[in-house]
Amino acid sequence: MRYFSHKYLLIFEFTSTKEMIKKAYLKKLLFRFVVITVVFLLVKLTIDHDEMDEPVVDYTAIFYYFSAFTLFMLTWEVNDWLMRREKKSLVIASVTVSSSIRILLTTMAIVLPVAAIIYYVGIFEIDGICDLPTDKSWLRFRIDFFRAALLTGSLTIFNQFYRTTQEKKEIESSLQLLKKEMMTSKYNSLKSQISPHFLFNSLNTLTSLMYEDRDLASDFVARLASCYRYILDNRESDLVSLEKEMQFLDSFIFMMKVRHDGAIAIHTKIDTKPHKFVIPTLSIQMLVENALKHNYYSKEHPITIDIFTKDEVLIVQNNIRKRSDSQESTQLGLANIKKRYAFYTKKEVLIEETETQFKVVMPLLSSDLIQEQKETLQTVHA
Repeated sequence: MRYFSHKYLLIFEFTSTKEMIKKAYLKKLLFRFVVITVVFLLVKLTIDHDEMDEPVVDYTAIFYYFSAFTLFMLTWEVNDWLMRREKKSLVIASVTVSSSIRILLTTMAIVLPVAAIIYYVGIFEIDGICDLPTDKSWLRFRIDFFRAALLTGSLTIFNQFYRTTQEKKEIESSLQLLKKEMMTSKYNSLKSQISPHFLFNSLNTLTSLMYEDRDLASDFVARLASCYRYILDNRESDLVSLEKEMQFLDSFIFMMKVRHDGAIAIHTKIDTKPHKFVIPTLSIQMLVENALKHNYYSKEHPITIDIFTKDEVLIVQNNIRKRSDSQESTQLGLANIKKRYAFYTKKEVLIEETETQFKVVMPLLSSDLIQEQKETLQTVHA
């Protein structure tokens, strides 16, 4: 019963979203229809101010109205499509000045040949139907084409300015929301790492080692201090180099292996140059702890966690042996990582789960991204 309720809820949400998109599109078309009609009437009144006795609607007016409608709608749709395509190709969804100029020129290059064809056919081929004067046909063609180029360019610039303004508002709103979420995420990450539970477990392990192996106990203390030093040093940084994260992880893995003697096997293989890439701070450690939290493991049935790079992504995977007493995962940790990635890139964090394996694929971000992010923030707030 619960399954069917959830299914119908999803269908309802999908239908509602589809209806909202349809209404938004119809509203956009209505707005554009009104704009085109108003602009056409203004242009007609400007041109025909000495011919007030002529009817407002004739074959010539109909030809010019439908040609204007076609060219305006084509300009709008082409320009929108080019801007969407440009944004998809960017790491940070913000169209630059150079890309805006390129979009403007591309829009003009697509629309103006269509305008030339329409006016050529209307003036030279079907001039009788359109009731267009035949004297000085080339002069009329040049005037109409120049007017179309001027209006098309103006419309394109206006559309790009409007969309850029809306985009700026959306980015500012998203930045404020993501900033709050990031502060919460960093606080929760830090709190989970320096929690009494983590510290007490480490101290209990250390107490046992002091009686069993003092050299190992000394090494354990050094690694514990290294972990906490890393956490405190990077508590204000949401991104950290892969090199530093792996150095921290080395100490963390050492401590986990000592605590769970023979019950866990963690393998790392970083084929890329770790200093050239960054990832969200403590993200790997969070995934390792999730694997240990939700799975049963022992010396007889150890858990294996593999951490490796491939094609500029970082993969963390483990075998699955879920605890019988484990509560259903809230996936807050994974949602945390996804939100932090969404702040910097459009590349998604992929999660794959089978009956025997759980895998998380995280994009490796360029170390230049931090500087690019600062420049984008300065541009947005300028």
